[in-house]
Amino acid sequence: MLAAIIQARVNSSRLPAKVLLDLAGKPMLARVIERIRLARHVDKVMVATSTAERDDPVAALSESLGVACFRGSEIDVLNRYYWAATSVGAQTIMRVTSDCPLIDPEIVDQAIVAHREMRPRPDYVANEGYPRGFDVEVFGFDVLERAWRDDHDPVTREHVTAYITQRPDQFVMASIDCPEQLAHLRLTVDTIEDYQLLYKIFREFGDRHFGWRDVVDLLKERKDWLRLNAHVRQLRVGEPHDADRKPA
Repeated sequence: MLAAIIQARVNSSRLPAKVLLDLAGKPMLARVIERIRLARHVDKVMVATSTAERDDPVAALSESLGVACFRGSEIDVLNRYYWAATSVGAQTIMRVTSDCPLIDPEIVDQAIVAHREMRPRPDYVANEGYPRGFDVEVFGFDVLERAWRDDHDPVTREHVTAYITQRPDQFVMASIDCPEQLAHLRLTVDTIEDYQLLYKIFREFGDRHFGWRDVVDLLKERKDWLRLNAHVRQLRVGEPHDADRKPA
């Protein structure tokens, strides 16, 4: 059984409560859920949030959408993932972050099939070359359990898969590659500027089905939109959360 586990919490340092922000009439987390549900190879969608009282709205929203919600450590996200996967008996896990509301079910299915059918079978599959915001990671429960057991660094445990991705000599890694090199496009939500761009994209498409190619085509027509978050830099594991702020 493959479970797509969406990590979500309100306490985001750069854009608090971003998972509940509106995108064309629905909260961001709801957009993530509905798009993953379109994937053909996902057996179960669930949300993993914290036990903190401030995350009660995340749990309530998940339950209102008929999605199971596991609550665990706020900081040790690897521990939260491990017990979320254990709670539903998942043999395979797809990691999803709630700040990627454009996640494409086509890419999701490609990553799952690659993990299932590639030989030698990879421990970990991700996608490469797509815009940031279409990120997908797939790995077996045994790989998650090994990271959970052996990773003793609080910084990497907060990022769930960092222990795995930093050890390509110990894990069999594979990727599905974008037909174009589009990694320079930033379509995730970490800051208010990111949100402003995603808001425009969702307002354009509304509730119509659209994929990554549709988004790329739209942005080729609306190149000026990309200036909204052009200055925002993705933070590295362990980097201070204010590192991307503009000088005063």
